[in-house]
Amino acid sequence: MLLGRVANGLYWMNRYIERAENMARLVDAGLRMALTRTQGAEDEWKSVLLSAGADVGFSAKYAEYTVGAVSDFLIRDTSNPSSSMSSMETARFNARMVRTALTRETWEAINEAWMALKRMLAKPIDERDLPQVLDAIKRETALIRGCFYGTMLRNEIFDFAQIGTYVERADNTARILDVKYYVLLPSVSWVGSTLDNYQWESILRSVSAHRSYRWVYDAEYRPTNIADYLILNGRMPRSLTFCYRFLAEHLHFREQDYGLRLPCHDTVECTLAKLKVGSIKQIFDAGLHEFLTDFIRDNYRLGDEVAKDYRFH
Repeated sequence: MLLGRVANGLYWMNRYIERAENMARLVDAGLRMALTRTQGAEDEWKSVLLSAGADVGFSAKYAEYTVGAVSDFLIRDTSNPSSSMSSMETARFNARMVRTALTRETWEAINEAWMALKRMLAKPIDERDLPQVLDAIKRETALIRGCFYGTMLRNEIFDFAQIGTYVERADNTARILDVKYYVLLPSVSWVGSTLDNYQWESILRSVSAHRSYRWVYDAEYRPTNIADYLILNGRMPRSLTFCYRFLAEHLHFREQDYGLRLPCHDTVECTLAKLKVGSIKQIFDAGLHEFLTDFIRDNYRLGDEVAKDYRFH
């Protein structure tokens, strides 16, 4: 069995790589939705911080929810442990700790991404340059992922790294969808309007799912279809169902190899079963926000159980 500290390093290395990208995606979602406003966009930026779980830390430093302040806090502020820059720092620290478990190509991709972000985020981001910076962060993390997939042996090292990736990605997709909930909360009358549909389209673009959505639905943007795509579609690589399908697979490999059935195996299978039997109509009828809140809580519990079951600490 892999040493707990090595499994821990691999798990958190990939969680923080994913988080660096996810923060860029959350800011992207806020930026796109703010463009639909004819007046102030403070609600959108507050919703982004709430969904990122960073509102308390932000409020301690800033008085107003502006694009400059929020993007700086979530992208480059190292006092925020979840910012893209902080996340890449932590990912590199964990990668260095487990460097002998990684291929040379994977380590170099992580190190080069860290250096690229340090150069790019050395100074505050000009608002006009923000879209290019967000794209660059997503590109750097994609290069790491490509090197990892292309060179790593499919063994326990690979499994623990992937478990970290998909726990973090599922959390992020749920939070990006929750941004939409927070934006619409003050104005339920907007549901079904042109503005409403444009904001749902912005959510798709922020998770790089705009074109693939049209391949599947071949229809106009409907909230139910978009939520169905990001929650229940098992072939969409950032959907909740896709993430849990692969979480179940990688945890099953550990169960087979180690001969141990642990609490995390039951948790992942229970959540996956809920996603498989549910319909998007049932989710909307019961409340999208309530569903996402419960999912984020259960996903957090799964992360805790994986750490405990495999003795990360």
